[in-house]
This record gives sequence, structure tokens and C-alpha cells, in this order.
Amino acid sequence: MTAKKTTTAKKAAKKTSAKKAPAKAAAKKAPARAATKKAPVKATTTKPAAKAALKKSPFDKKFLDSQRELLLAERATYTQQADALQAEADELAAEREPGDVQFDEESGEGDTMAVERDFDLALSAQARANIEDIDLALEKIFKGTYGICEASGLAIPKERLRVIPWARVRVEYKVGGFS
Repeated sequence: MTAKKTTTAKKAAKKTSAKKAPAKAAAKKAPARAATKKAPVKATTTKPAAKAALKKSPFDKKFLDSQRELLLAERATYTQQADALQAEADELAAEREPGDVQFDEESGEGDTMAVERDFDLALSAQARANIEDIDLALEKIFKGTYGICEASGLAIPKERLRVIPWARVRVEYKVGGFS
């Protein structure tokens, strides 16, 4: 009888270990499958609505033509300003002699020419940044996606585009009202 119990016990042990092995394998595979299923979900939640809405501008040809003309005029103005400010900054740098800086109580921490030059360079850089935004808006008109908010995919109101024709987002996204 002892031999019978030992054989039965061995068979039972084999059955339980055989049952446990597939369960362990399934447990190991389950997280891997779950991880692969979650990855595509995360990838598709990165604002597909905004990208899908960028297909077509909601504005008519007449409005787009007037905006194109406005953008070209603004671009010419900013280009002229940026060039003039850069030339003025270069002229100030050429006029300045090394060692002209005074650090006494009356003149503060540097001279007026250096401050003016830095100010001109900052304004020139800002004008060039606006030129880049204008070029992007002109490209969007060409592609047919002008006037679509890059954050939400909704149309930017005409009133905002008339004031800032190179606007890329609706005002609530610009001021940080929505994330």
C-alpha cells in the first residue's frame, strides 16, 4: 500500500506541476500582451482630432486672399524693421571703442550705447520671429489649413485673425486657459 501511495502521490505531483506550469506561463505572457495592447492606445491619444481637423480651412477664398495680402504687407514691414534695427546695432558697435565703459555712480553698470545696442538686437530678433510666424501662416494658406488652432483643431475666430493674421492658436490657448 505504501508503494501505491507513493505512485499516486508522484502522479498527483506531476499533475499539479503540469497544471501550474501553464498557469505560470500564461501569467508571464498576460502582462506582455497587456503591455502591447496599451501601447497603441497611448500612441493614438496624441491629439488626433487636431491633426484630422487641419485638413481644410473653414474660411472662404475672399477672406484668405485678404489675409494673404495683409500677411505680405506685415512681412515687408517687419523685414524692414528688422534690417534697420540690425544696421543700427551694428553701427553702435562700430562707434564704440573698447574700454569706453564707466562703472561709477553716475553711469551705472555700463554705457548707454551698449544698452541701446542690446535693445535694438532684441527688437530685431523679435521682428525676425514674427517674420517666421508670418511665413508659416502663408504656408498654411497655400496648404489650405490656415485659421485652424494648433492646440484644439477648432477654427480661430476671424476677429483674432484680422488683428493677428499669423495667429496659430485660439486666444484661450494662448493665455493658458486650457491645456
